[in-house]
Amino acid sequence: MKFENIELESFKIDLNRLDEVMSKNRMVRAGQWDYERVTYDHKFVIQEGTYYLRISGYALEGDVGSGKALIQLMNPLLGKHYYPHGVEYGEDEVFPAQLVKQCNQILEAIKKDIEVFAE
Repeated sequence: MKFENIELESFKIDLNRLDEVMSKNRMVRAGQWDYERVTYDHKFVIQEGTYYLRISGYALEGDVGSGKALIQLMNPLLGKHYYPHGVEYGEDEVFPAQLVKQCNQILEAIKKDIEVFAE
């Protein structure tokens, strides 16, 4: 599921500030990056299964490995994890309404925090 109504893709933000904002909002980068891309996840384990809220971005300037990069954010995604195949984001997936509501709340908080620092 793609969250297009949040408009995070309009933001460009320094990687270090982005890490701060994401950490504050319980989004984990962990090892999910390369020199040009970065991905933050929030894992939900609920009765209906395991889901991931994912926010990705790519470096417009600099590189992620150096810790000095200007990141262009992309539309957030919500996916369901299927063992052992991985996460599916397809249009055919059904997402619990309460989960979607919770994701929207997290995304709105992130947007509010990013607006302070974004270019």
